[in-house]
Amino acid sequence: MENPELSIFPERKVVYGGFRRRWLAAILDVLILMIPGQLVLMVIRIPWVSELDAGTSPLLASLLALINSVISLCFNWIYFALMESSHRQATVGKMALGLIVTNETGGRVTFGQATGRYFGRILSAIILLMGYFMNLWDPRRQTLHDKLSHCLVVREQ
Repeated sequence: MENPELSIFPERKVVYGGFRRRWLAAILDVLILMIPGQLVLMVIRIPWVSELDAGTSPLLASLLALINSVISLCFNWIYFALMESSHRQATVGKMALGLIVTNETGGRVTFGQATGRYFGRILSAIILLMGYFMNLWDPRRQTLHDKLSHCLVVREQ
């Protein structure tokens, strides 16, 4: 859905990132992150595979699951925060769909803002995805994590 020109971007027409385009970008990013993420986790698991197959304690299995979760969280955080705060202002999925992440005045976001935006996504998700669905009725198409980090997702012009 196109939006009229707004005062924060007086020199150009602003089109905010709509729900479908943002979800497609997120799906692309998940697919992109799956391959290297799984390779890293496979390398880490190799030393413990023989121990797990031998029927070791559930404590070791729980520890492995925790390590996998922490590594995945850190890997994803670094990917999103670095890409969105870079000069490209977008992850690979967003670039493919012509979206960029800006601050509320149209400038580049800081690494701290991108970090807040990434971890804010967790909050957007745990409240039954309502933080994401806010995009459908918000005039600037902001999600909860966009609002918390003072960011906008706009179509690249």
